[in-house]
Amino acid sequence: MIQELSVQDFAIISQLTVQFKDGMTVLTGETGAGKSIIIDAMGLLVGGRGSSDFIREGAEKCRIEGSFYVPDKKNIAVFLDECGIDMSDNLLILQREIFKSGRNNCRINGQLVNTKILRELGHRLVDIHGQNEHQELMDPARHIHLLDSFEKDKIQPLLSRYHETYQRYQLVSDQINTYQMHEKEFAQRMDMLQFQYDEIINADLQIGEDKVLSEERNKLINYQKIVQSLSISYSALEGDESSVVDLVGRVMSEMEQVESLDQEYADVTELIRNSYYLLQEAAGRLSNQLDLLEMDEERLNEVEGRLDQLRQLKRKYGDTIDDILAYVEVINRELGYTTGEQVDLESLILEKASLEETLKQAAEELSSVRHEVAKKLERAILNQLKGLYMENTKFEVSFESTLPKYLANGCDKVEFYISTNVGEPLRPLAKVASGGELSRLMLALKTIFSQSQSITSIIFDEVDTGVSGRVAQAIAEKIHQVGKNSQVLCITHLPQVAAVADMQYFIEKKVVGNRTETAVRELTYQERTKEIARMLSGSEVTSLTLKHAEELLSLAHQNS
Repeated sequence: MIQELSVQDFAIISQLTVQFKDGMTVLTGETGAGKSIIIDAMGLLVGGRGSSDFIREGAEKCRIEGSFYVPDKKNIAVFLDECGIDMSDNLLILQREIFKSGRNNCRINGQLVNTKILRELGHRLVDIHGQNEHQELMDPARHIHLLDSFEKDKIQPLLSRYHETYQRYQLVSDQINTYQMHEKEFAQRMDMLQFQYDEIINADLQIGEDKVLSEERNKLINYQKIVQSLSISYSALEGDESSVVDLVGRVMSEMEQVESLDQEYADVTELIRNSYYLLQEAAGRLSNQLDLLEMDEERLNEVEGRLDQLRQLKRKYGDTIDDILAYVEVINRELGYTTGEQVDLESLILEKASLEETLKQAAEELSSVRHEVAKKLERAILNQLKGLYMENTKFEVSFESTLPKYLANGCDKVEFYISTNVGEPLRPLAKVASGGELSRLMLALKTIFSQSQSITSIIFDEVDTGVSGRVAQAIAEKIHQVGKNSQVLCITHLPQVAAVADMQYFIEKKVVGNRTETAVRELTYQERTKEIARMLSGSEVTSLTLKHAEELLSLAHQNS
């Protein structure tokens, strides 16, 4: 149940805090006072569609906060655990801020969440039903969900087992269909992958070989230039009597004769001596390199061919040899998967046949239980409708089998049929029910389901519009009955409904500082008498209407 609602800068609400209790609470006031704005704020708090249009003029954002007491928190504990939200006690704090930019901040127990999570939690906490919100009853596709909500303990285990089998059946069917539809494409792709795999594997790639080959190719291509440079260099060092080595040798001999006379001479001599030996070594290495040099045209062709092969592979499969080798691993895995598809096709077909048999059994068992539950729902609704002055109504849950086609929720198409007048045949509810009849049907359903569902709060937004007299009194009693199982908040213009409430708030507009604001206050017993009298008579309250109001409150108190 919601314990407190706080609203700030929302529409014409500047600042408002309302506390709620168990049972049935009504919100009354003049038309346009802002009763529905409070319900709109509640709807946003539990994940409704937000808009910057809700922000009060002159404010940067609107803020809505609500505290909910959840007596049986195990009903939402799994959902909260999946979302990583802590709920150590039985209290939930929901917060939502909407900014002018359109940005939303949503929090559950202080933890930031998105609107989807807030909405999913909200569906578990609050059921908001307005006078124009009869979609479930008007949409035949929703009737099966309403049926499954009745005696859920019987249907849900069978439905869960069916869902499990159905999902596997769909998966296997999709695998078979995909393979059969694209068998040719699969075969072509496998051939292509096999060709690529063989081409790369047969190339026997070695990491880094492209660099080594490029260096060898450069040497082979530049053979004449290398021979010429090495020969000239060697001749300069060792070629004749005027070679560099001989000249340096003579210098070294002359300096050795005077090196003992001065330390500076000795240092210079040592430098010349080192240069002489280094030049001798360089000349020897040049000689060895000249002996090793050999022009091999065949080897050059081999290197050129290998480098061209590597370039072709890089162009097709990757910028480097490492990339190509990584790609061949991807090919290998996909080849294994594709081959597995071919081998497993027969077993998939056999599995589908087995699953279809299991699915048929599960669907038939689910349908059988649904038929049993439908009879109980028919009796329960007719019983409730009698108390709403629809005693001549006939109500039937119609079934149509979809076999051999399986749907997500079984093999049943369910639609509610109704006849509200004696002698009239049963017809689809969505086509023949009037607005007043839909309101009473929905109330009947809410009365039935509130006894078994875990929704903590049910909000009725003027669902009693267009009725009066004894029907209004019957609706009031039904709403009050729902409030015995779930907290009920109800906006109403009917005095009969206001009288049976356990608590009544009065909503009014005030002008504060040249701005219109909505204010809320709880009514005392005497104030309730005056407000109900106003609802009975309109603008002028007379002693007779006051007496009538007192009588309504007194009768309501006795019956509760």
